[in-house]
Amino acid sequence: MNKLPLRIGLTPESQCSYLPGQDEQLGVVMDQHWLSPPAYGVLLASGYRRSGSAIYKPMCQQCSACVPLRVDCPAFRPSKSQKRQLNQMAKLRWEFKTELDPDWYRLYERYITQRHADGSMFPPNKAQFFEFCTAPWMDTLFLHVYEDETLIAIAITDVFEDAMSAVYSFFSPDSTLSLGTLCVLYQIQYCQRSGRRWLYPGYQIDQCKAMNYKIRFKPYEKLTAEGWQHFDES
Repeated sequence: MNKLPLRIGLTPESQCSYLPGQDEQLGVVMDQHWLSPPAYGVLLASGYRRSGSAIYKPMCQQCSACVPLRVDCPAFRPSKSQKRQLNQMAKLRWEFKTELDPDWYRLYERYITQRHADGSMFPPNKAQFFEFCTAPWMDTLFLHVYEDETLIAIAITDVFEDAMSAVYSFFSPDSTLSLGTLCVLYQIQYCQRSGRRWLYPGYQIDQCKAMNYKIRFKPYEKLTAEGWQHFDES
């Protein structure tokens, strides 16, 4: 599979969604033979991500802030704050499903309207959601989190033989729980229970508050010019 040809098309430069004053440019995979879970798994381990059916990688001319990161799930050790959050999980119920609950859209609508009214997903739209979060060629599960049988969070997760990849999550905007963090902890637990080593939570961007949380889940690896480098800071 590593010998398959890989053609990349560059998008036009545009304003970066994460760092003010920066331009972004993406390299998009052009070949259809990469559109399968095994093939995409190879690209995922090489720093690529997907948006809908498109597989891409940042290839910005003047910036290299987006760093691929993956959590070593069998070796994961929760921090003090994560231990407190794990205790919160005791009163919640969670389940990975192949389809979304019927009332998912009401939760998604509230989340986008209250948390991301200035973002590209506003106004909320079902077709846009599925176009962005799912792909017909990808094996995807939907993490559902319940509090007293009320749906409070969903995390879209791609599934591979030895890994999972966090695609997108949304949750009750009124909850006092750290639901974004809890979704990652549930995904790590699922990897541990199913014998998968890696959770790919997306790109780490140190300078962006919304995208710099991933290094809190330790140990982890970052993809550098020298390959995957292990980090286990205390």
